[in-house]
Amino acid sequence: MQLIHKRFSLVFGKIEYLNLLPFHVFMKRFVRYSGMKQSMEYHKSVPAKINAKFASGRVDAAYISSINARRCPKPKLGIISKKEVRSVLVIPHLPSKNDIESATSNALAKILNLKGKVLIGDKALRYALTHDDYIDMSALWYEKTGLPFVFATLCFNKKGVLGEKLEKNFLKQANSIKIPRYLLHKASKKSAIPPKEILDYLQLIQYTFDTKSRKSLQKFLNKAKQKNL
Repeated sequence: MQLIHKRFSLVFGKIEYLNLLPFHVFMKRFVRYSGMKQSMEYHKSVPAKINAKFASGRVDAAYISSINARRCPKPKLGIISKKEVRSVLVIPHLPSKNDIESATSNALAKILNLKGKVLIGDKALRYALTHDDYIDMSALWYEKTGLPFVFATLCFNKKGVLGEKLEKNFLKQANSIKIPRYLLHKASKKSAIPPKEILDYLQLIQYTFDTKSRKSLQKFLNKAKQKNL
């Protein structure tokens, strides 16, 4: 998405997973000009591709997979699971296979020494709603460390005045945003997940960093480095 102001611009890489639905609601309110709204769909993709766009400088800001968080010192916002998350899974009875949409989750499976198929995002949540033969990697991380897990951090190649304003305003609202009914039903139709299940899922996510989440991110990065991931 590209945010355009009279004097400022910010090209934003967009990930359309349900875990960022509150952020998308925020952006609808933050973006006030028609030109800005029309360009919001320009840079959207899965996390792995957004990571590449951010690294190449094609986007100025995005939620970047935590495995790449060293590029983003002292982040203030992220996608953080409290304990279980239901959207980052390993299916142990299936052959081991990475999820091509992911980066952090594939690394986490290796750090946790898990074998099986990695499944992330909305498709993983759909699976969790109808199966119980999976390992929730966030829950296992919490069991082993006593810490939440940080899946992504909001990073900037170029922040500027508009980026500062965006970050400051979302920090104030991040964990209390209400999803309008029409957007909830639109997200439900697109994801094939019932509205109630979406709302229950969002209760598992927080967006602002605290001491435990910073500690967890550093622990994950250290373990990834030890395994050359």
